[in-house]
Amino acid sequence: MNVANIPATVRISGPPNSSFLVGYPGISATLPRIVGKVEIRPGAGISAPVMISMVRICLQRRETIHPAAENVAKRHLGTPRRETVDLVGKEVLLFRCVSGKDAESVIAMDLPFQIFIPFGRGGEEVNRRIPPASLQLPSRIAETYYELVVTVQQGPSTQNRYTFPIPLQRYDTLSTFGMYNRPENRAATADHIVTLGISLPKWSYGPLDPISVYVKLSPNPDCLNKARRVTIQKLTLTIEEEITFNPEGDEPTKKVNKIAKHTQPVGTKLPDTGYITSLGLVLPARDLRDPDGTIKRGKPAFPMYEVTSFTTTSTLYKIEFYLSIKAHMTSARDITLRLPIVVCPMDQQACKEEMEAIEQAAKDASHVDPHNPALPDPVIVLAHEKEAIRYLGLCEVGGVKKMLIE
Repeated sequence: MNVANIPATVRISGPPNSSFLVGYPGISATLPRIVGKVEIRPGAGISAPVMISMVRICLQRRETIHPAAENVAKRHLGTPRRETVDLVGKEVLLFRCVSGKDAESVIAMDLPFQIFIPFGRGGEEVNRRIPPASLQLPSRIAETYYELVVTVQQGPSTQNRYTFPIPLQRYDTLSTFGMYNRPENRAATADHIVTLGISLPKWSYGPLDPISVYVKLSPNPDCLNKARRVTIQKLTLTIEEEITFNPEGDEPTKKVNKIAKHTQPVGTKLPDTGYITSLGLVLPARDLRDPDGTIKRGKPAFPMYEVTSFTTTSTLYKIEFYLSIKAHMTSARDITLRLPIVVCPMDQQACKEEMEAIEQAAKDASHVDPHNPALPDPVIVLAHEKEAIRYLGLCEVGGVKKMLIE
């Protein structure tokens, strides 16, 4: 068999005792980036050298949608699954053999790399946008996942690709950020007899975080006679998840799921001074533990979230959340108010704990030059070097290769 055709063994390792991902995607001050090294070793036997011409690495985002996947009949008869593949940031060249040679005969290679994840909004410039978080919805009706793709060229004609899943989270929706803790006020009327006014103290929530809304029903002073005949039957508070498939395409479709509901019976006449109350419920959470209390091993491409979905915008789908407050009345039309909220994958306590780490990551990032990052030197052991096989933990004794015992 031609040595040039034997595929190399390729793996990726991250920094010691930490994950590949350094910094916090979505927070530009932390310079989010993927750090690690590509390790290339012989693919056949233990020490047969491999021919390497070029090594490249990139981060790739794959996105798929299949809105009909939840329904067995529609899954077969409806539109097929749609998929897009995008490059995140830039492809990095890690090694190229010297000009005039087809390939280098290599015993071992350790090639450090650093890929910066875009952290600017970037408008229409897709490669500048902050990439959305990894997510897989039930029945795979929509998913976003990332993989590191290493391309190894072995000689002029042989090219092999190796993919490694990388889970990616976003940190710009943390409920502890000040921008989410400003009260939001709205008012609406259905027939000018009664006005529904609401106040929401904050608008980012995570799993099992309590949500409370202050509600006021006020009679119109110009229609007091009609307003006095109004009876408030009940008030309902609903959390709605709205998924828009193909939001940037020609025919976007929407799917609304009611994920939590609270009904407060009232049964009183509307007072002249108005009716004031507060409504509350808890954002539902997924239990990651099985009945025995064990957390199952997750999928390598997706983080373990305690929510089924969260606020996110991708190319093929968008997930938004709304609080819907409805006043059910007699002698006046029902009034509904819909208020957008942000759902974060982490609860209030977890968000608080991340704040200090984000601050530290921003301090660390201030010493990093994104245009010329300092990386360890690559290690390249060529086959013709004296005692090259020592790097593989071997030595030659009387023409026989044996394990090296220092």
